[in-house]
Amino acid sequence: MGGMGFRDLLAKCSKAVVVGVLGSIFAAPALAADLAPIRIAMIEGMSGPFANAGASVERNLRFGVERVNANGGVVLPDGKHPLQLVVLDGKGSSEASLVQLRAAIDQGIGFVTQGNSSAVAAALVDAINKQNVRDPGHRVVFLNYSADDPALTNEDCSFWHFRFDAHAGMRMNALADVIQRETSVKKVYLFNQDYSFGHDVSREARRALKERRPDIAIVADEFIPAGRVKDFAPYIAKIRSSGADAVITGNWGNDLTLLVKAAREQDLDTHFYTFYGNSLGAPAALGEAGVKHVVAVADWHPNAGGAVSDAYYGAFRTRFLAPADDYLFLRMPLMIEMLANAMQKARSADPTAVAHALEGMKLDTGFQTTEMRAADHQLIQPLYVMEMDKSGTPGVHFDNEGSGYGFRTLLKVPAANTAMPTTCQMKRPAS
Repeated sequence: MGGMGFRDLLAKCSKAVVVGVLGSIFAAPALAADLAPIRIAMIEGMSGPFANAGASVERNLRFGVERVNANGGVVLPDGKHPLQLVVLDGKGSSEASLVQLRAAIDQGIGFVTQGNSSAVAAALVDAINKQNVRDPGHRVVFLNYSADDPALTNEDCSFWHFRFDAHAGMRMNALADVIQRETSVKKVYLFNQDYSFGHDVSREARRALKERRPDIAIVADEFIPAGRVKDFAPYIAKIRSSGADAVITGNWGNDLTLLVKAAREQDLDTHFYTFYGNSLGAPAALGEAGVKHVVAVADWHPNAGGAVSDAYYGAFRTRFLAPADDYLFLRMPLMIEMLANAMQKARSADPTAVAHALEGMKLDTGFQTTEMRAADHQLIQPLYVMEMDKSGTPGVHFDNEGSGYGFRTLLKVPAANTAMPTTCQMKRPAS
């Protein structure tokens, strides 16, 4: 790990902080072996062009599951139950993911999680809605960690769906708050994947810029087929010729990594305002060209600061030592923790009871406070806008994935300020 090593981190943190955050992970009490595990099915693209993103999600969810189990599992009236993650390859497609959903239901799994595609998420929500009406004895709760289409907690909201990521409009508002004060930005190139989420980013960018910087010209609004482009050099040439000062992109996975790599290779001197520029190989791909050029927005990042935050991140890095595995999506293990808390509140692992318990639930980690808004099942949490720089520069104690580059906070948006109105008309089950 670049920048600051884990031993340095431990020296920085107080003994009480380290014991409180790490002790629960590594000093695991024995669980009752005769109690059945509570299974969570992760349906994600574990093969194909976005397999790296799926692998990263699996690490984060396993970290959350292990953390809950190290604290004794889920305590129900009959005793302690461990959580168990069941990984199913949805291949990044709606069709394959629906097949895996059926497999999870057939195995009696009542909790399903997915996120790396809003199109897939929408298909799963629809199928789960129908399943829960058709077969109320085998209901399913859907936990969404990354599918950011605003419709999922607005006009297409569902009692059975809970989103733990900020949606595209919330993220874009945070980015626009920074762009608003960057007077050098006069022309913006919108560059996104050609599916529901990419179009959401484009639409929300137009809205937010009109509200905050109506003087900015949008010089292009381009969409690419998700996961299919291998050579981004022609697109970088188009961005250069447009005269854009900045690119706004919601690209993720290889569609982001290859884009920023091409920008580095062609020495493109343009700012990238991204949703995911701080993760999954992007800092290493961009390298020196990304310094003070790449801005990202997230629910948390390693340099957010504070002893408890640092220790939590240190625990993740100790669990996954390879630099390439070094990306903590905080919302993912916290989603698992909130789910376990909801089960204990409901005193049951029944999906309907747990869904009711999740509504309005709050979680305070000591460095991050979140709340699952009951009206639309949208998690309300802080957002950070950050800028890429060399590890060791002010505000950049930790690098990303051993790249020698990390991010410093430009703006922290408090949780209450990230909330947006919802059009959700929630239909709750009678029982």
